[in-house]
Amino acid sequence: MAQGRKSLRAVTIILVAGIAGVAAGALAVYLRGTGDGNLAACTASGAAQARVAAAATGPVAAFIPADPPVPAPELAFRDAAGAPLTLADFSGRILLVNLWATWCVPCREEMPALDRLQAEKGSERFEVVAINIDTRDREAPRQFLDEIGVERLAFYEDETTGVFQALRNAGFAFGLPATLLVDDKGCVLGHMAGPAAWDAAEAFGLVDAALGAAPGAPAQ
Repeated sequence: MAQGRKSLRAVTIILVAGIAGVAAGALAVYLRGTGDGNLAACTASGAAQARVAAAATGPVAAFIPADPPVPAPELAFRDAAGAPLTLADFSGRILLVNLWATWCVPCREEMPALDRLQAEKGSERFEVVAINIDTRDREAPRQFLDEIGVERLAFYEDETTGVFQALRNAGFAFGLPATLLVDDKGCVLGHMAGPAAWDAAEAFGLVDAALGAAPGAPAQ
């Protein structure tokens, strides 16, 4: 009887492992089809990914490097004036894409840090693209940002939550906040699940690494 239970347990473990392997394989196949390109198009992003991986320490140690870099999922959202945008409209810039909502307490808490990151590192080469996904009161997000004094972040929104679904389907979002680091070729260098101190020196170093500097050295 005991031997039978052991055999059943062994079979169960094998089945679970097999299912997990299939799921992982399916995710890998899906990632190879995300975005407008393919994995081969992101091969040149390997050096940047290595720098970013080395720089993911301290407050940004939970940052998960993409190994290998993959094309970013297609994200459709709007700017403050209501004009439609996709990540392709930011081509040539490195982006820290952050999804947030006013009902998400950790999101609210990290918005000032993202604003300071944009103030410190924002340029023609880098932008924090913080996309609000509130679905009800469309004025609440703008009012919240005004109340806490966010000045450097441009306002982007997607009340359909399609951007979150796209990141979740690609394995980059499980809740909010969700953050994606995308290089100037549209390739994902890594992602973060949950909030981070984006105004910490280590976060600045992570961005510098994406911009082309070795860990500990200033970006060019």
